[in-house]
Amino acid sequence: MKAVTDPAALLLQRMLRLLRWRVWIQEKIQPNEWQATLIWAAIAGVLGALMALGFTTLTERVHGWFGDAELGVVGSMARLPWWAVLLVPTAGGAVAGAILLFGQRITRSESSTDYMEAILIGNGHVPRRASLVKSAAALFSIGSGGSIGREGPMVQLAAVVASALGRWRKFTPPQLRLLVACGAAAGIASAYHAPIAGSFFVAEIILGTIAMESLGPLVISAVSATLTLHLFTASRALYKVPAFGEATFLEMGPFILLGLVAGVMAPVFLASLRHAEKFFVSLRLPIVLRLALGGLIVGVIAIQVPQVCGNGYSVVVEILSGKVAWVFIPGLLACKWLATMASFGSGAPGGVFTPSLFMGASAGLLFGTAVHHVWPAGAPNPLAFALVGMGAFLSAASRAPVMAVIMIFEMTMSYDIILPLLLCSVIAFYTAKGISSSSLYDEALKRKAADAPAPTLMGQRVADLMRPNPPVLTPAARFAEIAGMFVKLRVNNLYVVDEAGRFLGVVSMHDIKPYLGEPALAELVLARDIVRDDFPRTAPDQPLTEALAGFLGIVAERLPVVDAAGVLRGSLAKTDLLLALVEQRKAPKPA
Repeated sequence: MKAVTDPAALLLQRMLRLLRWRVWIQEKIQPNEWQATLIWAAIAGVLGALMALGFTTLTERVHGWFGDAELGVVGSMARLPWWAVLLVPTAGGAVAGAILLFGQRITRSESSTDYMEAILIGNGHVPRRASLVKSAAALFSIGSGGSIGREGPMVQLAAVVASALGRWRKFTPPQLRLLVACGAAAGIASAYHAPIAGSFFVAEIILGTIAMESLGPLVISAVSATLTLHLFTASRALYKVPAFGEATFLEMGPFILLGLVAGVMAPVFLASLRHAEKFFVSLRLPIVLRLALGGLIVGVIAIQVPQVCGNGYSVVVEILSGKVAWVFIPGLLACKWLATMASFGSGAPGGVFTPSLFMGASAGLLFGTAVHHVWPAGAPNPLAFALVGMGAFLSAASRAPVMAVIMIFEMTMSYDIILPLLLCSVIAFYTAKGISSSSLYDEALKRKAADAPAPTLMGQRVADLMRPNPPVLTPAARFAEIAGMFVKLRVNNLYVVDEAGRFLGVVSMHDIKPYLGEPALAELVLARDIVRDDFPRTAPDQPLTEALAGFLGIVAERLPVVDAAGVLRGSLAKTDLLLALVEQRKAPKPA
């Protein structure tokens, strides 16, 4: 057999060999854009976990400047003299304010969009500089003992890196918004070691849907983040709790009452935070003095009650382990409430997710102890009420009962309290919903939605989601050019257009399969010989719901978008279409 020496023929043979592998992989494994999305979701999860670990490490470094990282914020503040207890949170707030003030100068050209806005009413672009400035300020407000949680900056940083990843890969807006959501899920999973709750946090609170088009990537990202934590840390359940035993029928009555109590407390707590914010704004102080004042108030309270410092995690651990006597709970609850109002109201960057868990645990223990003294059979173990109270308060505050139940279970790995936790959380949710329509997160989003009554996140027509400049061929394109494009590009169809740009049809990768084993015959084939002119297409002005029908009955990830004159304008990806339709189920409503 005569060896082929012609360079062009050798190149064609190599391309045909690569293309045969590509066709085999396509037929056997059938990779598609959804699978690629899951891969990028996993990468976003890993990067999000690394960002969360980095932020935690830096926060501990800041705390180490005035205390002992092993003791925690509460233990360190308890050992400081009274003047230092005043100075540390005040100085931390002042430094945080100075960073935000300086950051305003370098971020003037950037928006202040956070991850929730980027997902719901934005295009998925999370500003890098503004987010880094806010996170740097949070290091000092949190590390110096502010009564604020660190989950907010952790989630924001995870979303930033996910947004940067998607923009680098030139994702479309629907894909980019989903990837940012994956970053947020990774941040929550990293903060609380709760991958399922992290997924449902984003799906239930932000996206408002648990459709698999969005939930699947969220789960992949959250699991990847949790596995990354397991690799670099001694990851474990956040709260160690004793075995409570299955709740009896008699206990269900008090648990129902606890749900009502939590459902009333949560809206009052959220309203107090908003009033505190308005109060600090009304003072018209410079941002440095405003945050310093918030830190000073925390310091004043902490002189006698150092437990108010930090996000409240260490105190919740002591409550759930029975180390805090119930007689101290009313004062502790009131002081923590005031300290959180001071930190949040002054504008200290951080979150109130973990402080909400503190409020629920304290209220639950106080309620359970009261029932135990009046009716021991109705609350044989008040600690169980503390744990259930955490979930009920979180459910009422976030308006996400499914997420709250799953998060409490993942953080404690206690199955004994699932039944009362479910019952109490649902009752708290409906009670809070009947009192107030505002939740922990939707107030700011409503204000943003009012400022953007025509959000860009959800298009109604194909033109809004169309990807421009799809790969095209001329009718005279030779087989070598066709094969080279299939090898180079990750597409299954190439569009054939004439000199005027009019759409003539599609050359499918599977249509060239018969020629892959016949190089001599392949050299004679042109694009016009194998074009399919009956391939479905859509129009730029076609509604999205109608465009979905074009994918029925065909195995294709994209449809050509052709205008009334027959000119090819772009392509419509199935992933973009399905994500947009899922997003339309919960469009943000202006306040």
